[in-house]
Amino acid sequence: MVTLKFKNIDFEDLSQVIIGSSVLSVPIAFTEEAWNLSKTIPVLNLGVIIILTLCFIGIYAFKGIFQGHIKQRKATFVKRVFIDYGVTLLVVVIVLFALNKFPISENPLIALKRVIIISFPASMGGIVVDSLDKE
Repeated sequence: MVTLKFKNIDFEDLSQVIIGSSVLSVPIAFTEEAWNLSKTIPVLNLGVIIILTLCFIGIYAFKGIFQGHIKQRKATFVKRVFIDYGVTLLVVVIVLFALNKFPISENPLIALKRVIIISFPASMGGIVVDSLDKE
């Protein structure tokens, strides 16, 4: 077995987040609604989506992965939340790029908005699959 460690986050955890994020990002990335929403949603609302996403990942990780025991592992918990979100963002970028719906050079703001919008549900898939085997 390959052992790639990122301070309590190993290759298995990363692959679970990738698979879970893919499961929910792929069908949403194919929808015209997500593409159109990225053209009209205000930047303030994107901030709300990011905060909600991080909160949902944090709550689920707190209960599902760390089972409420983070007192001695607060730094690991925070890293875990941000790494899971970062991996999800990367998965969504790759999916949108593959679909030719990531206009980073023509319209970077639209590209960023699409990534944030689709990463919201995709992150839920990533954290749920990641929690299937508890630490």
